[in-house]
Amino acid sequence: MKHILFIAAAVPFLLAACTSAGVSSKQGESVISGELLSSGTEVVATTQSGKVAGYIDNGVYIYKGIPYAKAERFMPPTAPDKWEGVRSSRAYGPTCPQGKRMGWYSDEQAFAFNWDDGFPDEDCLRVNIWTPGLNDGKKRPVMVWLHGGGYAAGSGQELPSYDGTNLARKGDVVVVTLNHRLNVLGFLDLSAYGEKYAQSGNVGLLDLVAALQWVNKNISAFGGDASNVTIFGQSGGGGKVSTLLATPSAKGLFHKAIVQSGSMLRTMDARYSRRIGQATVKELGISPARIDELAKVPYDQLLAAGEKAIAQVKAEAEKEGAVSSFIFGWAPTVDGSVLPAQPFDPQAPEQSKDIPMLIGTTQHEFTISTYVPAMRGISKEQAVDFLKKKYADRTDDFLAAFEKAYPGYKPMDLVDADFVFRPSAVEQGKLKAAQQGAPVYMYMFAWESPVMDGILRSTHCMEIPFVFDNALRHATMTGGGADACALANLMSNAWLNFARTGNPNADGLPQWEPYTAEKGATMIFNNTCEIKYNHDKELLDVVRAFPLRGF
Repeated sequence: MKHILFIAAAVPFLLAACTSAGVSSKQGESVISGELLSSGTEVVATTQSGKVAGYIDNGVYIYKGIPYAKAERFMPPTAPDKWEGVRSSRAYGPTCPQGKRMGWYSDEQAFAFNWDDGFPDEDCLRVNIWTPGLNDGKKRPVMVWLHGGGYAAGSGQELPSYDGTNLARKGDVVVVTLNHRLNVLGFLDLSAYGEKYAQSGNVGLLDLVAALQWVNKNISAFGGDASNVTIFGQSGGGGKVSTLLATPSAKGLFHKAIVQSGSMLRTMDARYSRRIGQATVKELGISPARIDELAKVPYDQLLAAGEKAIAQVKAEAEKEGAVSSFIFGWAPTVDGSVLPAQPFDPQAPEQSKDIPMLIGTTQHEFTISTYVPAMRGISKEQAVDFLKKKYADRTDDFLAAFEKAYPGYKPMDLVDADFVFRPSAVEQGKLKAAQQGAPVYMYMFAWESPVMDGILRSTHCMEIPFVFDNALRHATMTGGGADACALANLMSNAWLNFARTGNPNADGLPQWEPYTAEKGATMIFNNTCEIKYNHDKELLDVVRAFPLRGF
């Protein structure tokens, strides 16, 4: 399932009124001409490691594949090597090696998401930057995007939605995306084998910290303000945001946080991550005395052993009743050092009390009818039979609460509505609000795509093109119509305002008040946006009696 969470495709800019493409930016002074410049000193920026050359596309300076760190296998990242002269940074760098993406075998998924999987290499620690200007004396807000894919897959380029051109131009902000180590390369816990490997289970998390440190030291060269950095991410990227809020070495490196469909309250317990590490080593036939040989094992062999170890240890943990994290296996581990405690259990992290948060989900997320065509024309009777398998004698309670939350619903809604991410998002919002520190804002994205006769609905990832103002660039996901463009304008403005000030209120939206457990204020993003108050509280109370273990 993890390989169907993400996106990528480029679509011509046809409707200038729908996005900021083709017109002057409010903040910018130059008229966008369509000319692409890739020569001369004006495309050169200076980092602490050396000079980089990018290009200017429609008035936005773009740099890709800049090394932010380097690392040996299983070891924490260190500063990148310096270089002489000017390094060309005009094309995306390597992506972290990962398992085969099965979504390509579904024509509908491949069309809608249109992934760009790039080229894999273990030397993958790279950042990509979009900025409206260099050396102009401006200190722009910085928005650092953390990609989805759990902690096992994905990259900073995989979806067309991730392109930062429109957001940077429209909001006069600096947009950053990045790659980091994933799966067995980023989260194989070998701490049982000595001090050398003490941090091996969290090196993928440490890569994220290294990227934020790089931003802190270098982003001013790209017109950014290191004292106003927002981290935002979706799915696994939202989990990364959640975890960084509780990572001591990340403190002070960002100032606002947005979690999109990825409120990860708990992550791996060291007793299980160590078991996975030991089972992986055993599967490979390597003795503890020869543990350093693991660094030379071919990647595909290493990943296969790791995946087999996860399945084995998860089965053991389930028998022990100990699977409490949403993702079991490749994920950060509570090691008492890099990550001292669970991110949001039993409370929100104290170190991030003063960081404003924006949290939300899509209404349907892992839309059953999207992937199971037989469910698209389901009757209410069939839907109820389906629900009874989970809710048993509480099915009537579920139906009554669902009608209250979503009056006038269609039978298909009963099986498509999300109860994977929404309960954790609400819980995270409550924990954050209980700190009585910086505010937290809650949203639900309910807009349904018309693409392929509407089969996508408001599926997992659907909000991303709207956040980045890329409704046209990712038209295979959104359709690129007037409604999509209008909503993308509203949502991207809200995200930009939050990045500037910590408050997402924007023209065209109803007044968006902070979330509290008592009122439950939630912005519903749709063709008509509205605020609802604890609209699904009773429904979630029923759902929580039947907890989902996750993946």
